Amino acid sequence: MIELLFLLLPVAAASGWWVAQRGARRPSVPLRPTHPALLRGLNDLLAEEPDKAIDTFLELVEVNDDTVETHLALGNLFRRRGEVDRAIRIHQNLIAHQRLGAEQRGDALFELGQDYLRAGLLDRAEALFEELVGLGFHRQRALESLRDIYEQERDWGRCLEVAELLKPISEQPMAVAIAQYHCELAEEARRSGDPQRAKQHLEQAREADPECVRATMLEGNAVLEDGDPERALELFMHVAAQRASYVPEILPALIEALRRMGRHDLPAILEDLAQRHSSPALVLSLSDVVAETRGRDAAMDLLTDYLTRYADLAALERLLQWLAEAHPDADERARHRAAVALEVTRHLLVRQPVYQCDHCGFQARSLFWQCPSCRCWGCVVPVQPEPIIGDEVLHERRLA
Repeated sequence: MIELLFLLLPVAAASGWWVAQRGARRPSVPLRPTHPALLRGLNDLLAEEPDKAIDTFLELVEVNDDTVETHLALGNLFRRRGEVDRAIRIHQNLIAHQRLGAEQRGDALFELGQDYLRAGLLDRAEALFEELVGLGFHRQRALESLRDIYEQERDWGRCLEVAELLKPISEQPMAVAIAQYHCELAEEARRSGDPQRAKQHLEQAREADPECVRATMLEGNAVLEDGDPERALELFMHVAAQRASYVPEILPALIEALRRMGRHDLPAILEDLAQRHSSPALVLSLSDVVAETRGRDAAMDLLTDYLTRYADLAALERLLQWLAEAHPDADERARHRAAVALEVTRHLLVRQPVYQCDHCGFQARSLFWQCPSCRCWGCVVPVQPEPIIGDEVLHERRLA
């Protein structure tokens, strides 16, 4: 409550100065520290009735061309402090005055829309931002706010409409977001049993952003489901060329396509992919295939070689498990040591993030095409294992 007192005292003091300066335009009552209204507001604050105090101070600072900025600043300050209900009251009070100019009313409408958005009143915020777009005030910011609302509501069709309006006026490129909206609509169409419409949206996604790896992945999964493993394999290999970090996301489907085609070069294909871009999921899949085709010892040699180059808990967990299974006759002490090492590795593995946003660093254990933290599209990627610094490299760094 004392914080609110110190927040509003400067406003009251400023309003007193302003009233004292208005003598040339209209008679006024100078605002002195003993002014009854000011004392009433301070008493309300001390009595822990801040809403009454706000009403009092709003009466003191009359709304006109000279005080609009004061009201806007006070409302914004409340919103930043998380007191959205008070920010709404201040901005509503501002809009209610008939003497506001068109531009000032536009400012107040935009701030009130931000209040509603912060409060989660999306329908009210949407109505205000649509009004602003129609009036031509704060058009870009209003459209960006509308896009934010439609993303929260998962209304991808309206997201597309707003993104198209933003394209010619926004400094931020819209191509990536537009492609992602089409991908969302393609997934919805596929779930609803409309593969043709899904295909059209994927084509539009690639037209908007030729590098949209998600569109390629979705089409590959769709054609594999529809019984065309050759085309699916072609698309999955294109994913590896587009953005190799997403290979773990298409590995199960890629392996399924190769097996449906009766291909016997699965180990060679996976080895080639691993050489181009190592990842935990890829190395584990390759180790499984090697274990099936060449035996468990060859698979453990593969994992051991990999672990000399990368600090990968998933690969270490698999190696420790296989080592324990390879020596079932070990004495009780050795089995206990192996079990402890395996348990600690699994504990650390569960706590390790699987995905990370390239833009803000947000970490997660499941893939988000839009980062929940920074709202960036297509920037959350699988986390890559940390390379291990070899003795030679470490020696060279020390000499440098």
